[in-house]
Amino acid sequence: MPSARGRNLTFTEEARRAQLIDVTIEQVAEGGYAAASLGRIAESAGITKAGVLYHFRSKQALVEAAHQHVLSTLVAAVGAAVDAAGPADGPAAYIRSMVKHLRERPRHVRMLIEAMTSVAPLTDSKARWSAVAGLLSAARAARGLDADLDLRSAALLIGGGIDSIVAESLADPEYDAAAAAELLVDVVERGLLA
Repeated sequence: MPSARGRNLTFTEEARRAQLIDVTIEQVAEGGYAAASLGRIAESAGITKAGVLYHFRSKQALVEAAHQHVLSTLVAAVGAAVDAAGPADGPAAYIRSMVKHLRERPRHVRMLIEAMTSVAPLTDSKARWSAVAGLLSAARAARGLDADLDLRSAALLIGGGIDSIVAESLADPEYDAAAAAELLVDVVERGLLA
């Protein structure tokens, strides 16, 4: 893997970068973006601020790398579930796998929220809803349904439902997120895919 300085990283450098990303996720999850200072990250990693800056040019670069790590982990897990389900069942697999993945990783959820609300947002709303709209379109086509559906609004409703389920499950550990995901799947199946 090439570094920001244009050379390949050593095994030790890759391990340190991974550690710094993990520590950054922890710091952002515990106190938010503003509280995740380079000093706190360095202290938690057991190195100096200069050591952090050797691996990442700035706090923003480190936070972006942590956000990208969280996002790529999520996309890989959800993508695998959707691919395994096939086009007709893609929306259901998306809902189930999103809720499960995020419910199991509350610190990642906090990292995603902070990325969406920080001073320089790192997320693209259109990218998120358009991916879900694509799943809905493919599912409708695989089921022989016409294309007459406001895919953007439908995708936003699904995303909002997932966000609410995950938020509630993080606020209340007794909340049954899996059952809520199944209810959302049922709503999508009956309302958008039938």
